[in-house]
Amino acid sequence: MLFAESGACWRHCLVSTVMILLFIGCGEDGVTVAQNGDLRLPAGFSIEEYAAAPNARSMVLGDEGTLFVGTRSDGRVFALTDDDGDGFHDTRHTIASGLNMPNGVAFKDGALYVAEVSRVMRYSDIEANLDNVPEPEVIRDDFPTDQSHGWKYIAFGPDGKLYVPVGAPCNICDPDDAIYATITRMDADGSNREIVAHGIRNTVGFDWHPDTGELWFTDNGRDWLGDDLPPDELNRVEVVGQHFGYPYVHGDGIEDPEFHELMPDTVEWTAPERELGPHVAALGVDFYEGAMFPREYRNQLFVAEHGSWNRSEKIGYRVMLVRLEDNHAVSYEPFVTGWLDSDGSVSGRPVDLIELPDGSLLVSDDAAGRIYRITYE
Repeated sequence: MLFAESGACWRHCLVSTVMILLFIGCGEDGVTVAQNGDLRLPAGFSIEEYAAAPNARSMVLGDEGTLFVGTRSDGRVFALTDDDGDGFHDTRHTIASGLNMPNGVAFKDGALYVAEVSRVMRYSDIEANLDNVPEPEVIRDDFPTDQSHGWKYIAFGPDGKLYVPVGAPCNICDPDDAIYATITRMDADGSNREIVAHGIRNTVGFDWHPDTGELWFTDNGRDWLGDDLPPDELNRVEVVGQHFGYPYVHGDGIEDPEFHELMPDTVEWTAPERELGPHVAALGVDFYEGAMFPREYRNQLFVAEHGSWNRSEKIGYRVMLVRLEDNHAVSYEPFVTGWLDSDGSVSGRPVDLIELPDGSLLVSDDAAGRIYRITYE
């Protein structure tokens, strides 16, 4: 047993399990190979199972080191704590259950924020009350109720505001309500909501550049234009109010066969910083700011690709590295692979990325119900 529900777990069992299942070796091509599922990383990097949480999706760290984990299909929110100070989270608390796709979690001023489909809740002073969770305060409950692309990734920006996306309620459409296909932001109490960016079909991951403070986000392209169209996107918000093309234009200028002719003359769309793989379901992103990884990884961008569901040949199911030069994406290369086997079988689906204070990188996997930790020596 790796975790106890609201109780201590045996750390020695976890160590033994990791040693048995996650023996690390070096492949002939110079990459590190983790023997459980043959996860492969660049030479010098290691990956191990860090925690177990059913349907683990978005993650955020509390001020006291608690790791909060949202889910989508499970309906629960978890808190993982390191009770013995050994660097591994060994107790799992259930913060809430029976929620409507509580994918999004964020943390500010001692409070946990949880986003369902149509509302955002705040659990104040949460780390002092993990075994006696207070009733949450609903700070906003007027987001659309559509289940399609209704699950949300949320995060506080450097401006102190909570960023909350609203996906398109369809595969491809042009809704009348301007709040659809956007990223919004609001004050921590839910007031003063405004739209930051338009033309975004469905983003489930974003982060701010450590130097410029600009918002970078992934966007999932529409379905049913074939295996290779359109690409997923990595975008950058330079000014409030930018439009990123959906539903009229995809990628770097692919005209939508149904909606391009309907694009208003007033729309000046912004091309992506980088076209990603078609239908890879790019989700979580993280600008690496730690000191554990080699210097060339600092301020570079990691992207979790959940994996395709509607291609004749599956792609994605990996963590990618996007390298930047002069604030532009110049490369797009695999960093962790192996969740997708050559025969098309799948052993996991990466969702979100978050750094720990020691500079290691966590990756959540909702299919396997695991959280992995990537380190470098």
